[in-house]
Amino acid sequence: MAVCARLCGVGQSRRCRRRQRNDQQEQGSDSDMDEEEEEKIVGGSNTGPPHPESLMELPPELLVEIFSLLPGTVLPNVALVCKKFRQILNTETIWRRRCAEEFGMREDLRKMEATGVSSQDLYVKLLHPYRHILGLWQPDIGPYGGLLNVVVDGLFIIGWMYLPPHDPRVEDPMRRRPLFRIHLLESKKATVECMYGHKGPHKGDIQTVKKDEFSTKCNQTDHHRMPGGRQEEFRTWLEEEWGRTLEEIFHEHMQELILMKFIYTSQYDNCLTYRRIYLPPLMPSDLLQPGLFKGTYGSHGLEIVMLSFHEMSARATKLTGDPNVPAGQLTLDVDLSQPVDLPELDQQRNIDVLSRIILGIHEKVQREVEQPASDTSACVEHAEEEADDAAAEETEVDHGACVDACQSGPSGSSSSPEAQPFVLPLGVMARNEVYPRTCRKCFYGTGLIAGHGFTSPERTPGLFVLFDEDRFGFIWLELKSFSLYSRLMDHLPHAHAPSMEPFEAMLRNMQSWTS
Repeated sequence: MAVCARLCGVGQSRRCRRRQRNDQQEQGSDSDMDEEEEEKIVGGSNTGPPHPESLMELPPELLVEIFSLLPGTVLPNVALVCKKFRQILNTETIWRRRCAEEFGMREDLRKMEATGVSSQDLYVKLLHPYRHILGLWQPDIGPYGGLLNVVVDGLFIIGWMYLPPHDPRVEDPMRRRPLFRIHLLESKKATVECMYGHKGPHKGDIQTVKKDEFSTKCNQTDHHRMPGGRQEEFRTWLEEEWGRTLEEIFHEHMQELILMKFIYTSQYDNCLTYRRIYLPPLMPSDLLQPGLFKGTYGSHGLEIVMLSFHEMSARATKLTGDPNVPAGQLTLDVDLSQPVDLPELDQQRNIDVLSRIILGIHEKVQREVEQPASDTSACVEHAEEEADDAAAEETEVDHGACVDACQSGPSGSSSSPEAQPFVLPLGVMARNEVYPRTCRKCFYGTGLIAGHGFTSPERTPGLFVLFDEDRFGFIWLELKSFSLYSRLMDHLPHAHAPSMEPFEAMLRNMQSWTS
């Protein structure tokens, strides 16, 4: 506090400074002579203005530059120091810079100021109060889940619902639909509007339930209705969701799934609860860049998964789901310590050859997991008895080989493996026949399957195929099905996890929401 008081020129430190000046004036002539000689050495006496001794003595333009460097959250406290600071904080330059640096607004600020809304109002009444809802969220829509991205978009804060491309075009870009927006256009008070339906913006509300959770509510649900009733609403939804009409979908089971999803999701009327989700942090040992991917899931269409790495495993968690395996569940669990060497191309077409390889690894892994604790203890004791012999043998190991092994990736191969030919076995169904014909690496893994209503869930063995940095696949042996995954290329600000610990806690919470 004493330092702050001295800088601002207020408080008890002013008296201390006055005593210091009086003491300096009472110094002897020898001290004065030393100061004069020192001034001559550096180039004569200083005839300019005295150096300011507090922030209060700085010119206003310099204070504007200093205050514009501070985070916007501390500026209200600065305004409490004195009347001069409070007046300077009304300068638009300060708030314009805060809006640009903290929220990425630049060219839009001039448009906002032209409407009569200042940058200070924009920051204080819109950006700062709603900053806690920026980022990625998962809506609570039963087994279906979803992906909401709340961003500063132009002069608005908009909640965009991200939708996968139409099945089976997994490499197409994501589709977006606005669910709500917040703005200051009509008044100097933040206005929340629901964007659901086809009648334009209407009154809505946002409530913060608790940390990392908020809810939306539509106050005019009649705007969601269509003149043709539920039939017209269903046809419109089907065209937007699937890009087809019901007559074009010949599979009866698929028709039932689509109708079930429409009935379930439309009952919410955009009155939803959202929970925060993070993008996985990148670790130096990761096989590829973690993140969000679109994947094919048979009759359920395309779904969004989050790929993350946890030491020697890669995990894909569903952000959108279906009645069999809901959102939040671990759809793929890949063991990076179990690489798979593919056979020759003609042998890859034989499903029996691939099954023998994968099932052999699966049985070995199961035996290791089910090994009794007593056997493990016996192995430890046996290892201790041979410790001396092992230590002697270690001294003879080639050092270069050890270095190469340590520098190799999870599969024991080099970090930049050569591409090898790949083809799906005959009899394996694929929603998208356009898949890469070369791959980098393959690993043993398991996929989660279940009956309707997430009944009798079990993990079934399969093959994880890494094609490149943006694509991977999974062969479900029991289902004789292939899923192709392609990376989301959208820019997602305010979404990265601060560290691995909160990210893993989020994954655990996601699974508990739908378990």
